[in-house]
Amino acid sequence: MRTPITRRQFVHGAGGTGVGLLVGCGRLPWQAHQPTRVPRLGILLFSSPTRDPNLVAFHRGLSALGYVPDENITIEYRYAEGRPERLATLAEELARQAPDVIFALGGDVSLPMKAATTTLPIVVATSADPVQDGLVEGLARPGGNITGVTLLSSALAGKRLQLLTEAAPAVSRVALVWNPAHSDYDLSETERAASALNVELQRCPMREPADLHDVFEAILRERAEGLVVVASRLTNLYSSQIADFAAQRHLPLMAAWRLWASAGGLLTYGPNVDDTVQRAAYYVDRILKGTKPADLPVEQPMTFDFVVNMKTARELGITFPPEILLQVTEVIQ
Repeated sequence: MRTPITRRQFVHGAGGTGVGLLVGCGRLPWQAHQPTRVPRLGILLFSSPTRDPNLVAFHRGLSALGYVPDENITIEYRYAEGRPERLATLAEELARQAPDVIFALGGDVSLPMKAATTTLPIVVATSADPVQDGLVEGLARPGGNITGVTLLSSALAGKRLQLLTEAAPAVSRVALVWNPAHSDYDLSETERAASALNVELQRCPMREPADLHDVFEAILRERAEGLVVVASRLTNLYSSQIADFAAQRHLPLMAAWRLWASAGGLLTYGPNVDDTVQRAAYYVDRILKGTKPADLPVEQPMTFDFVVNMKTARELGITFPPEILLQVTEVIQ
């Protein structure tokens, strides 16, 4: 009868080292390299990836954190192409894809995204107050599934009207172009400032692109002497057209975001939008690494840009007083 071979004898007979049998056999099935899971990011936009003026800044933030699309992160877009009535459907569609985190760029985009899911993590970049909007319970303790950055543009609305009247003291009738569907409080803040400054305020609502012609007609009909534009995804999309109209009619234009001064507006005063949107990428990174949105305080801007377009000022015959120039952070020649 053949004597059974023990396990120790078998191994030593195969090579004497305890591993000789495995040499040259390559990886065993359970030792095979497991592919790294690529995280999925969903992005909801008002316009489109090619037209959104701030999306480049967000991608710059992702790149700085080491994310490369189609290599170590997958990005899925949904965009309304400037049609706000599509946002709710697109938000629901994106939620059904169940990405690891969703980025909603803009206050008018954030609210439909919130309505679409209460479980998927959402990072927002909004110009409105996210607490008053009901996006979060508080800035320090967001609660729920939403966090991000806020531009808090509304709180500066009165200051913008004041700066406009200081730069152009002859202005007493000002048209305010804003999107009533955009969740912000610039209208009420500007109304209070207008009353204190003894400025007649003309309200020009723009709910959709088709309203732009009517807005221009109303401004001409009421003989406005100045123009304030409330930043929103809709108005920003038509910044060039609105700035061109203001230039043709010799109307000093004030807005919140620098892109309006670049487009030919006279003044802008507000947070640096690109820096703020770029910061949103940090929140995406933290969530992908396991932090819950409820544990990430909503961040507010700490500094503000005051940009003047000197070329526009010369064309309007405006000479800025010293008290204005002392506050300026950037001059466009």
